[in-house]
Amino acid sequence: MNPDTAENLLPALIIVPILGALIAFAMPARWRGPCGLLVSAATLAAAVLAAWGVAAHGSQRHALGGWDAPLGIGLYLDGLSAVFVLMTASVGLLIGLYARAFYAQPAEQKAGNTLFWPLWLFLWGGMNGLFLSADLFNLYVVIEVAGLAAVALAILSGKPPALVAGLRYLLAAIVGSMAYLMGVALIYAETGVLDLKLVAEALDGGPTVRVAIGLMLAGLMVKTALFPLHFWLPGAHSSAQPPVSAILSALVVKTTFYLILRLWVDVFEGSLTYAAGQALGALGAAAVIWGSYQALRQKRLKLVIAHSTVGQIGFMFLLFPLITVAYDGGQAPWLAHAWTGGIYQALAHGFAKAAMFLAVGVYVLAVGNDEKDSMVDLVARLPMTTFALALAGISLIGLPPSGGFVAKWMLLKAAFASGQWWWAPVVVMGSFLTAGYVFMILRQAFAPAKEAIQLRPVPRMMAVTALLLGVGSILIGFRAEEVLHLLDVDAPFEEPAEPEEGAGP
Repeated sequence: MNPDTAENLLPALIIVPILGALIAFAMPARWRGPCGLLVSAATLAAAVLAAWGVAAHGSQRHALGGWDAPLGIGLYLDGLSAVFVLMTASVGLLIGLYARAFYAQPAEQKAGNTLFWPLWLFLWGGMNGLFLSADLFNLYVVIEVAGLAAVALAILSGKPPALVAGLRYLLAAIVGSMAYLMGVALIYAETGVLDLKLVAEALDGGPTVRVAIGLMLAGLMVKTALFPLHFWLPGAHSSAQPPVSAILSALVVKTTFYLILRLWVDVFEGSLTYAAGQALGALGAAAVIWGSYQALRQKRLKLVIAHSTVGQIGFMFLLFPLITVAYDGGQAPWLAHAWTGGIYQALAHGFAKAAMFLAVGVYVLAVGNDEKDSMVDLVARLPMTTFALALAGISLIGLPPSGGFVAKWMLLKAAFASGQWWWAPVVVMGSFLTAGYVFMILRQAFAPAKEAIQLRPVPRMMAVTALLLGVGSILIGFRAEEVLHLLDVDAPFEEPAEPEEGAGP
């Protein structure tokens, strides 16, 4: 693939899913599933080719209509964004296969069947737009597109709990977007530009810029559901339909985490302080403990997994204090470890949490509810689904050789190497708490039933897709080399070179 071909693929990552959403909306309901799967496969193919182009030729830039910054709309794909685009496409296709089988169930399971595919593809296009946008205002636009589509998906079932949770989700989305937009307005007033690269060059670190950064980060943290701004997440994720819960938890919250990370290292670097990194790390540590503790207390499986998401998000935010400490100049040996660990946590969580929500969706269809007490003697009758849940739990805990192990090991190495040892107990305690609620679920699955329970038939494809995602959460630990190679493309932190033998100091 030549560089021009790789560059021209960038618009396709946004256009294909959005055009597919419009086509699916215009089609009869019975054709929307096949159309959605075809568009999902095409988007995955475009993502693979674009990532291949980045790995072969370096980061790619595309100016829509030939207009360069500051007047035009620019798209940018480097190693970081390529990894998130690939993860979204891989997980998204498998969720789509699950959804196709889920919405083929009897009438009581068909709520929202006609709108799932248009909304999901529209959301997918918005998320890809966020990963590719290189302009602060265009980022606001795609944040709104993705946010509104996500809220609409969350209330798709039409049931009262989903509507109440969706209204709370909409409120959080609006507040977060407005805070982000106010920050963008202040930065534009101060610098006169919106392109990420030009903004980074123009920022002076003055009080107006600091207020703008605070507003933007606060708005994005609301959307990411970082503790204590997570009030909307458990209800929205637990009351949605299984494929929607997987999309919201595995993919949607990663988009704003990605944006915080992108702004932190590429735009705000010179305006951030050691205290800012420590504050964000402290919120992440609180999220790890609080979210995991709340997961242990829940009686419903979907609520267990939803609160687990709050805790796992906290692990991702331990990255920020570890990379901020060296902003007083130069590189440091732990920066690449911290960078890799935080991103790997997002990847591992994406695969594992999608697997868990889809597996619980199978249980709900088979048993009729998601109460923990009803989940007994299922390991013999639903072995594939139980195995998927176990594999996902292994990754969330951080046991080798899973992707979660790579993430937590890298974070621990960075914490000790940087002298910030106080983050290590958070990682260890969070892993133990995660093991607590994962084993609590699995213990119920192995417990013998006191009386015979009649299970409803569940399409095999639903169990297969959950298992594939669980396997994926393990395989990304085995195949870390390819992911790390892609992350190295235009990475802000590089692994220090080993000194040659016999070289002087």
